Amino acid sequence: MLRYIVRRLLYAIPILIGVNLITFTLFFVVNTPDDMARMHLGVKYVTPAAIDKWKQERGYDKPLLINNEENGLPKFTNTIFFEKSLAMFAFEFGRADDGRDIAYEIKARMMPSLAIALPVFILGLFAYIAFALLMVFFRATYIDFWGVVICVALMSISSLFYIIGGQFLIGKLWHLVPISGYASGLDMGKFLLLPVVIGVVGSMGANTRWYRTIFLEEMGKEYVRTARAKGLPESLVLFKHVLKNAMIPILTGVVVIVPLLFLGSLITESFFGIPGLGSYTIEAIQSQDFAIVRAMVFLGSVLYIIGLVLTDVSYTLVDPRIRLE
Repeated sequence: MLRYIVRRLLYAIPILIGVNLITFTLFFVVNTPDDMARMHLGVKYVTPAAIDKWKQERGYDKPLLINNEENGLPKFTNTIFFEKSLAMFAFEFGRADDGRDIAYEIKARMMPSLAIALPVFILGLFAYIAFALLMVFFRATYIDFWGVVICVALMSISSLFYIIGGQFLIGKLWHLVPISGYASGLDMGKFLLLPVVIGVVGSMGANTRWYRTIFLEEMGKEYVRTARAKGLPESLVLFKHVLKNAMIPILTGVVVIVPLLFLGSLITESFFGIPGLGSYTIEAIQSQDFAIVRAMVFLGSVLYIIGLVLTDVSYTLVDPRIRLE
């Protein structure tokens, strides 16, 4: 198992390097520091002196890859690539345009994002699988038919409708929970209840239908017919055999959620005023703070690769044949 994990981690290194190079190219080659200065200053006829001052304040006045004015190691270290790109591998993200330390902001905002993302992830996973199993158990009946109809209806509604409708109905009319805001400690629950419920309900349709399709595909396989031929009840076949053998596609779908657990939901955090990483990213995009955007892109890539490695490891726990292969 250890060799398998190490091999997967080694596979992830070139992927992360490639993502870093692409990010560097997009931010500093395609979109040069001069372009970033003009976008940030917001002046149509900005002077070269203002551009040079903006770049100097943020460390963008150095050469991109090779500093011909230096000798030895500083020839490569005293560059934008080393300070702004390679430094991210040590999780040194530098400072934002307003002077705040990006790494400190990420640490401070990670917990609000996790506070809303973890309940949505855990409760949603149980709810989606449970409803999908219920529809499969009563397949070709009115329960299955109306379940699919409800799922399609939920899928057809924009997530903004759930957010705005929930805030208006539950927060403004019924006054059950605050419309927006965030607090620490025991008061956190009343601020997170509404976004968690909306997060679960908003994804109910698509995820339930997806799990239902997976379970129906498993129901038509040979081992299911063999289990039925042995006289096993349908509930035991569904929950013991079908659910277990459907874990690999389920785990594959779960991996895309891993970065969101840390990075937060951009729309949800913005509408509910939660000071998480999602709203932090939105604020950075609006203020054209390129240092924050770069840091969040790199962090998202790292978390996604970690999710892929964890998924590969979980595959071996569900199906040991994968490790042998």
